[in-house]
Amino acid sequence: MIMYEGTPKIETKRLTLRRLEHIDAQSVYDNWISDERVTDNRINAAHKSISETVERLVKIVSGYDSKDFCYWGVELKSCGELIGEIDLYNFDSSTGNCEVSYSIGYKWWKQGYGTEALRAVVDYGFRYMNIHKISAAHNTDNPASGKIMSKVGMVQEGIIKHMIRNSKNQYKDCAIWGILQEDYLKNNDNGQPYMTIKD
Repeated sequence: MIMYEGTPKIETKRLTLRRLEHIDAQSVYDNWISDERVTDNRINAAHKSISETVERLVKIVSGYDSKDFCYWGVELKSCGELIGEIDLYNFDSSTGNCEVSYSIGYKWWKQGYGTEALRAVVDYGFRYMNIHKISAAHNTDNPASGKIMSKVGMVQEGIIKHMIRNSKNQYKDCAIWGILQEDYLKNNDNGQPYMTIKD
């Protein structure tokens, strides 16, 4: 059974994963959601105005009222810069399974931040929420995301043809990845969680 705790603050070596706030709108807009290099890997189009981002954040912030809403901003501990977002979603109470998705701003690609954030959320989901399986998907023309998934122990389970249609009306094939709680804990059972929960 999944144990929901909402969106607690999580820390890793270099990152703080925290709730997004209304005042984050400009950072979200500037750092990733208006950048087509990032949004080409998302279903929704790049934002053309800050008002779109403000509207989106209103929905996210209101979601924090629910215990089963798990949505973090990814912040650099060194300078407090907000560089991306990550969430657990699509919870299935009958199986104990869910999905994860993430976006990191282009300026911070290839520095290990995506891997660090994903590992933290997977670790949290398995150790504290008792999730049975976490799945993720990426466009097959974005193999870098698959490398991130592989680094946290996820295994590619297949490819779904034309799984999504993006904002440019293009169909995209997606690679599906997953990891089971028992496999993750078996391979990461050094007695120490990867991340720390902060009050």
